[in-house]
Amino acid sequence: MTASKIPLTLAMSGYDHVLDIETGEVPVEGVDLTVLRLPVEEIFFRFLRYREWHVSELSFAKYVALRAGGDTSLVAIPVFPSRVCRHSSIYVRTDGPTTPKELAGARIGVPEWAQTASVYSRALLQYEWGIDLRDVQWFQAGVNTPGRAEKVTLSLPEGISLTPVPDRCLDDMLHAGDLDAVLSAHPPESFERGEAGIVRLFPDYRPIEREYVERTGVFPIMHITVIRADVLESAPWVAANLLTAFEEAKRRSVARLSEMTASRVPLPWIPEMVADMRRLISPDPWPYGVEPNRTTLEAFTRWAHEQGVAARRLEPEELFAPQVLDHYKV
Repeated sequence: MTASKIPLTLAMSGYDHVLDIETGEVPVEGVDLTVLRLPVEEIFFRFLRYREWHVSELSFAKYVALRAGGDTSLVAIPVFPSRVCRHSSIYVRTDGPTTPKELAGARIGVPEWAQTASVYSRALLQYEWGIDLRDVQWFQAGVNTPGRAEKVTLSLPEGISLTPVPDRCLDDMLHAGDLDAVLSAHPPESFERGEAGIVRLFPDYRPIEREYVERTGVFPIMHITVIRADVLESAPWVAANLLTAFEEAKRRSVARLSEMTASRVPLPWIPEMVADMRRLISPDPWPYGVEPNRTTLEAFTRWAHEQGVAARRLEPEELFAPQVLDHYKV
């Protein structure tokens, strides 16, 4: 008799390195998987509030905050759907700051203090440019829409000034001159529309970000993959089987993008970019697992604690299901 598969639902945004799981070309052993492709903001909101599905993409900072606060209802696997360096996520007015040092004493807006991108950006201010976070006036509001609020409880360090602004958005505040800069994963709408007046602090950010990754070993993790604890209580093997499937889907994606015979995406020079990432990161240009990402994981959990996002500093091993911390060898 063939054992029946466990029905599970996964919510994740659209990624080529997850595509073969979505299509079923890479199955998850023992699982009858339904995949929901949704915008990340919707995934985070619905899953944090209602836990509507079994496996989910999630903000790394939100997960670290929950875990550090003693919430064990979610358990992660070291699958990182989104990784983005954040020098590119600092927006200023054309008549505003032109160098990082000018952000000292500035009025800076963030969509949420506990947004993952904001944690990395504040670490740049502090550790790359020597700016004391207590010397900045911080404001929290939606990027393009008023009313956004924090989703987790904060433990702000003494001396940090953070003011919620529920009736305005960061884009308008920056345009009006009430902010000197905005740190945001999602660009302000006026910038996306190409309107005059709002620019990136680093217009040519790619070489700066590449040098940062090469020098520090930090390849910023934005999103993580989590499983509801009740799933693992009844079927602890799900964690390792999911990791295996995600690894295979990613391997196929990288192979597609490395192919010189045909263009797999409508952009030139992608195979050379993959080769460059292999030189920069490792033979696997987008590594999953704990050990290949230890430098990034340790840096982020330290920064999250220092900035009051996490109530305590977590070790990388505390984030993940024990079944995925090691792997068999032949």
